[in-house]
Amino acid sequence: MDRLLNVVSVLSAILVVMVLASVRRAHIRVEYSVSWLGAAVALFVLSLSGSSLDRLAGFLGITYPPLALVLVMACIFLVVLYRFSIIISELKDSNIALAQRVAILQYQLESLHEEHRPPAETR
Repeated sequence: MDRLLNVVSVLSAILVVMVLASVRRAHIRVEYSVSWLGAAVALFVLSLSGSSLDRLAGFLGITYPPLALVLVMACIFLVVLYRFSIIISELKDSNIALAQRVAILQYQLESLHEEHRPPAETR
C-alpha cells in the first residue's frame, strides 16, 4: 500500500511541475491549468494522508484504501476531461459562428466591389 501511495505522490508532484512549466512556457492557459493543478493537489494530499484515505475508503465501503484512491483519481480526471469537453464544444461553436460572419463579410465586400467596378468598355 505504501508503495502505491508513494508512486501516486510522485506522479501528482510531477503533474504539478509539468502544468506549471506549461503555463510558464505559454503552452497552456492559466484558466485551464487550474483544473489540472487542483486534481494533482487533491491526489497529492490524499496519497500523503493515510488516515483520510482510510476514512474515505470506509465511507465508500471499500476494504482496500488504495482502491479508493484509484477510484477518486479516476473520478477527478473524468470531471476534468468533461470540463474540457465542454470548453472545446463552446470553442467549436464559436469558430463556426466566426467563419459564418467572415463569409458574410466577404460576400458583402465582393458585392461592394461589383457595384463600384467601372463598366467594361465595349468595342
